[in-house]
Amino acid sequence: MLPWFSQGAISPGGAFGFLSSSICTVLFVLTCLSLTVSAGGHTNNWAVLVGTSRFWFNYRHLANVLSMYRTVKRLGIPDSQIIMMLSDDVACNPRNAFPGTVYNNADRALDLYGDNIEVDYRGYEVTVENFIRLLTDRVAPDTPRSKRLLTDDRSNIFIYMTGHGGNEFLKFQDAEEISAFDLADAFEQMWEKKRYHEMLFMIDTCQANTMYSKFYSPNIIATGSSEINQSSYSVCYQILAVASRIV
Repeated sequence: MLPWFSQGAISPGGAFGFLSSSICTVLFVLTCLSLTVSAGGHTNNWAVLVGTSRFWFNYRHLANVLSMYRTVKRLGIPDSQIIMMLSDDVACNPRNAFPGTVYNNADRALDLYGDNIEVDYRGYEVTVENFIRLLTDRVAPDTPRSKRLLTDDRSNIFIYMTGHGGNEFLKFQDAEEISAFDLADAFEQMWEKKRYHEMLFMIDTCQANTMYSKFYSPNIIATGSSEINQSSYSVCYQILAVASRIV
């Protein structure tokens, strides 16, 4: 059984400081998990990347997901094994002074949006129900492959979530919430249905660590950007002002 990992101190929870600490954690843990391949542990890697916010003022959350998307692709996970849930309402937002682009730093060194991203659940498809159905494989029979998590008991899964949250809850587009209990029960269903071998769960929100406080399934490493009663902040909020031509 894998140990649990908790990043207790606040790491920058917005889009722009996120890379400094959380990405390093991901790289380290994914590298450790990949070592089990040679030992006959798992045979395939998957990623589920979820941005639970929408609207322009949540630019940083979309950038968080796209930053992680770029990272897992560079680590070798193909688009066919990445499920991305995203509002996707920033790149072409009328307030975006750089149309068709999304950046994670004010120097605009790297366009995260580009022309090579695949969003599987877009806009109002990003719901608690769709997320839980995805994890537990309780989707409609005619659901296309690109919208299904086709894992088995030899699959290692990285699940990343970012948005606005609090003590044991995470908002989905300001319309609904998923609780720590909902998430724990979904992961237990996945374990019982032999849908993963090992899992890395990472969440980037206020009071993030409370979202995995109810986990009771084996083989899960969990980490978050903030402890209970702690907020999770972005570091370089100025990019929103620049992109909106406010400054």
